[in-house]
Amino acid sequence: MTSNVEIICGACGQESLLKRVPAYDGFKKVGERLICASCGHEYADEAEVPFKQRRKPKVFDDSDAPRVIRVFDETEAERLCRHCKHYVVNPFVQRCGKHGKVVEATDTCRDFAKKSAPPGKTTLTP
Repeated sequence: MTSNVEIICGACGQESLLKRVPAYDGFKKVGERLICASCGHEYADEAEVPFKQRRKPKVFDDSDAPRVIRVFDETEAERLCRHCKHYVVNPFVQRCGKHGKVVEATDTCRDFAKKSAPPGKTTLTP
């Protein structure tokens, strides 16, 4: 398997590709040969290869970044049903244990009561 990388060859002066060709001693791989694809010049090692510098053009700057939109208040998610002690999770449906009605995890209620932290944990993570 060969891998190609752009170089400017020191022997022919052309912008070319570097071919990495496996070197074998019988059936055992002993290394790689680094060869210019244009002229066939072989480089002794990786340090000798004149790689072409790749510069990505900077199209956008920081002023083009989208501004952060905050739709909800930071504390609004704390009163969701999924954080309530009356929230009962079932594989088929979620229910409010206090009202006995079907709810979603993102619903809210005026009778919200925060869950206590499980043993060993100090805070609840949403």
